[in-house]
Amino acid sequence: MSRRHLRYRRPLLATLAAFAVLGGTAAAAPATTPEATSATATPLRVLDDTYYQDALGKTGTQLKSALHKIISNQTKLSYSQVWDALKDTDQDPANSSNVILLYSGRSQSKNSNGGAVGDWNREHVWAKSHGNFGTATGPGTDIHHLRPEDVTVNSIRGNKDFDNGGSAVSGAPGNYTDSDSFEPRDAVKGDVARMLLYMAVRYEGDDSFPDLEPNDKVSNGSAPNIGRLSVLKTWSQEDPPDAFEKRRNDVIFDQYQHNRNPFIDHPEWVASIW
Repeated sequence: MSRRHLRYRRPLLATLAAFAVLGGTAAAAPATTPEATSATATPLRVLDDTYYQDALGKTGTQLKSALHKIISNQTKLSYSQVWDALKDTDQDPANSSNVILLYSGRSQSKNSNGGAVGDWNREHVWAKSHGNFGTATGPGTDIHHLRPEDVTVNSIRGNKDFDNGGSAVSGAPGNYTDSDSFEPRDAVKGDVARMLLYMAVRYEGDDSFPDLEPNDKVSNGSAPNIGRLSVLKTWSQEDPPDAFEKRRNDVIFDQYQHNRNPFIDHPEWVASIW
């Protein structure tokens, strides 16, 4: 440790159409993903007027509660459907035949998914043993925190909490690990933080799944917690949402779950809640 809501979709789409008519142009996809014509880059002002309207002006527990109600309105995928979804959400902007692996950063063929060495598989960023939700439809299949990753690197991360420090991870430059934690490469530190905090808001224990909450510990084991919260907050500040992460949020909203990660749209809400 020594190293350094579906109910909003129709009015939302109608509002987007109105913006296209008034402005003379349709909303464009992020510039770094020109091949991603299936996703509409939704203006934040439109989302605030529709999707997030019940959360605006709130802070703390009231904001968290409002966001939970909003993002819980979603379509759920089966675990087998996750394979095809990730081929879309994590598509390489420079090569539509490939996906970008989360920790490794490697561009790899969409079709090399599986369980063999050299394949990529489905990484649960909120480790499924932290709350024992497995791969059941719900948190176990929520693609807001499921990402493609090299099989071996996924195994090295295992169910460790997140923190700074450790030894370099072979095959994943810029990642570090020790006995109780994992540090992702700088380019995705904020992504990891925002995925975990999404899970903490989405799954509050009011369904058949545990109440997921971040804390400032590591070695959380099977408890429905993950850490370190103080580090995750720093990562979210230091690595703000980029075009890849924003496109991913749009694809999930438009084509798959029809809910959003609010911390990608409003990163400032991290500090408002925690």
